[in-house]
Amino acid sequence: MLVLLAAIFLLHIACICLLLAATIHNAWWMTDSMSTDIWSRWILIGGNWNYTEIPAHYPKEYLQAVQASSVLACIFCILGLFVFVAQLYTLPKGKRFLFTGAFQLLAWLCIMIAASIYTDIFHKDKEQGWYGASFILAWISVCLTFISCITYFVLRKKTA
Repeated sequence: MLVLLAAIFLLHIACICLLLAATIHNAWWMTDSMSTDIWSRWILIGGNWNYTEIPAHYPKEYLQAVQASSVLACIFCILGLFVFVAQLYTLPKGKRFLFTGAFQLLAWLCIMIAASIYTDIFHKDKEQGWYGASFILAWISVCLTFISCITYFVLRKKTA
């Protein structure tokens, strides 16, 4: 059981790292001379990366929804880790991991909303480029956070 808890803890840490990397790193949309994330755009001029604002043609409401959802996913996942550790010592068997699973479910929902909105709304107008590493990390964290959520709910049933 201890090995299982350690594996789940490491999975949770991996989810947090992926969520933070996807939210912070500037590689949601890339070209050879430009890198865009959900916060800003970086343009390569003369061998140096220069910070610029997000283009005006980006729908601000959707961009703010992506930003808020990404940040909320990080917050819920980090809170879930603290709740996981607290539940190990405070709650009786059978009631453990329910709140942690709920926090992971909220984190999964938030990052899925963020990645889905970004996929559906942005870069559909034949803008040349490709999705970057942060976008891919966001979708990987969707999968891992969902697996973590399901694991917490299944583990709660096993310890009852």
